[in-house]
Amino acid sequence: MKKTGFIAIVGRANVGKSTLLNAMLGEKVSIVSKKPQTTRNRIMGILTQGDNQFVFVDTPGMHKPKTTLGTYMVKAINGAVADVDAAILVADASYLPGDIEKKLIEKLRALDLPILLVLNKTDLASPAQIAETITAYAALGEYASVIPLCAMKNDGVGIVLAEAEKLLPEGDFIFDEDALTDQPERQIASEVIREKILRTTDDEIPHGCAVVIEEFKESRDMVKIRAEIYCERESHKRILIGKGGATLKTIGSYAREDLEKFFGVKIYLDLWVRVKENWRDKPSAVYDFGYKPQDND
Repeated sequence: MKKTGFIAIVGRANVGKSTLLNAMLGEKVSIVSKKPQTTRNRIMGILTQGDNQFVFVDTPGMHKPKTTLGTYMVKAINGAVADVDAAILVADASYLPGDIEKKLIEKLRALDLPILLVLNKTDLASPAQIAETITAYAALGEYASVIPLCAMKNDGVGIVLAEAEKLLPEGDFIFDEDALTDQPERQIASEVIREKILRTTDDEIPHGCAVVIEEFKESRDMVKIRAEIYCERESHKRILIGKGGATLKTIGSYAREDLEKFFGVKIYLDLWVRVKENWRDKPSAVYDFGYKPQDND
């Protein structure tokens, strides 16, 4: 009997939701950074094992929005949990539940969703801290399972899959068995480039950047991509380009390496930097850059 289900991955910013998703899939479909609020869209990661198909929905980190983009991100979370079969709540094993976790738990329980509580980053927490965190979450109610793990080291990830399998409803597969994500190729390229901006530039730059793929041409042994990086200030543009174009070349080199691994062909990458002041506070710009309302938002 086949089983298929949608499982939302939720939690505050920078607790390792995307790292967990990539570890469960065994492939990188969601960008990862030490900087918070890396994920902006809902991203589906699809894993088919035997008669089971997991459709994981990675979401932006829950936070109090300060911009139009931030409001969009919070709506993406609400939309993601509105029509799923279960939820994985990811939290930091070193910290007790705060208002964000409590509100997420309250919302998930109101939707009558089973919750897998994943306490990530156990490599950075002492046994006493982990025990204290488990006790604090237990006081907030019951969970389908509580799983301490380290997603970055792939330690405990198999347990999450085993527990998630118990929550899948019976039903035919929704996606092809070899499907990995619902993201179009242009979106994958855009997100990989943005990840490399996060990796390469200062804290003040990354969240003011958007990447738009203006050209995506495929041939038998090469993909040619022209992308425009939008930032909010001329000073940010200078930093992104760097002296003699050095920073932009580094971003391109890192992105090309990941894209060639993902697409399995040579990548020709042409990057340009543009300025669009305060775009994160302009609904039209947020929409134009691909952050569009989705069903249930």
